[in-house]
Amino acid sequence: MTLTDTHCHLYFERFDSDREEVIERAKIAGVARILIPGITLETSRQAIALAERDTILFAAVGIHPTEAAAWTPETLDLLREMTRHPKVIAIGEIGLDYYWDAAPRETQLEALRAQLRLAAETGLPVSLHLREKDDAPIGNCTRDMLTLLDEWTRSLREMNAPLAARPGVLHSFSGTEETATTLYRMGFYTGITAPVTFKNAKTRQDLVSRLPLERLLLETDAPFLAPHPHRGKRNEPAWVGLIADKIASLHSISRADVESQTTANAARLFNW
Repeated sequence: MTLTDTHCHLYFERFDSDREEVIERAKIAGVARILIPGITLETSRQAIALAERDTILFAAVGIHPTEAAAWTPETLDLLREMTRHPKVIAIGEIGLDYYWDAAPRETQLEALRAQLRLAAETGLPVSLHLREKDDAPIGNCTRDMLTLLDEWTRSLREMNAPLAARPGVLHSFSGTEETATTLYRMGFYTGITAPVTFKNAKTRQDLVSRLPLERLLLETDAPFLAPHPHRGKRNEPAWVGLIADKIASLHSISRADVESQTTANAARLFNW
């Protein structure tokens, strides 16, 4: 049994009392790889420090869109320095968030463009965050994101960059089938999180049942979004298998098939 958790914020304080036990439970549950994405300079450093402590842990470095107000030209230089660490395998968590509006949209766009350029420079894939202002299936945030990604992936292909074949993942995907198809056309993966296991998530379940398995990644986004039957509790990577179980049910295939394919997808994307 081999699972991967491609998005887990293990540095958060909610893990301070039992972080080592959480990692051990993940191993017992068959989790072979965990990616820890930063959201600030400090948490990116923390992600690297954690990744140095265990062979199953890896780090991504980046500035989350809700933290983009602190973006400066020096931020990019500091992130670039972090990417030289051998355990850093991605740029993230980066993207756009028009729901909270914690940073001006133009500032978010500036930070995202700069970090996409850094990804191209380093050859590291991106882990992307996208959240709309409201519950509309497609809004300004999605349009802005897809426009930027289209420009970026076109430039990668024009440069014949190897990254063009594995540009990244849209983390915790909650968009439409049309958006997913557009992302897949660009070479991206979609990360599937615990809401697909919720009893009231019929629309999302119907969508995931139609998404191609070869483009899906498993992720907990721990400590957030605990899956059913643990909804409301602190999430942890050992529970990523519950997401695999639900995907298997939705696709009418075995849990082993989901594990095998999503683990291969993650290995192809992150080269770990």
